[in-house]
Amino acid sequence: MAGKTKVQVRRVYEEPARGDGTRVLVDRVWPRGLTKARASLDEWCKQIAPSTQLRNWYGHEPDRFEEFARRYREELTEPERADALAHLRELAGKRTLTLLTATKEPRISQAEVLAELLEGPA
Repeated sequence: MAGKTKVQVRRVYEEPARGDGTRVLVDRVWPRGLTKARASLDEWCKQIAPSTQLRNWYGHEPDRFEEFARRYREELTEPERADALAHLRELAGKRTLTLLTATKEPRISQAEVLAELLEGPA
């Protein structure tokens, strides 16, 4: 597909939007209080999520985001996560890809780190 890859980040609790394209949840844990029907997912790619150890260290502290992003990018070189990233890159090459997360601050989440990687060079 020629042109720029479009990847967006949204909260999984928001209503699906017309321009979402392929909707993929990138959290390891299923979002609290959300039914699968209401989530309206195309996929749940939990293997792409950061390790429990990294998630617990980060705790969504804004001051730790830069270091979290660095450590998470490092984790994404591990075989299972690298394969999952390649899969997301393939999906993003076909149509708009919406990465979904349950976090209250998506702009400081793993979904944002993934979006930046997917929109950049392969």
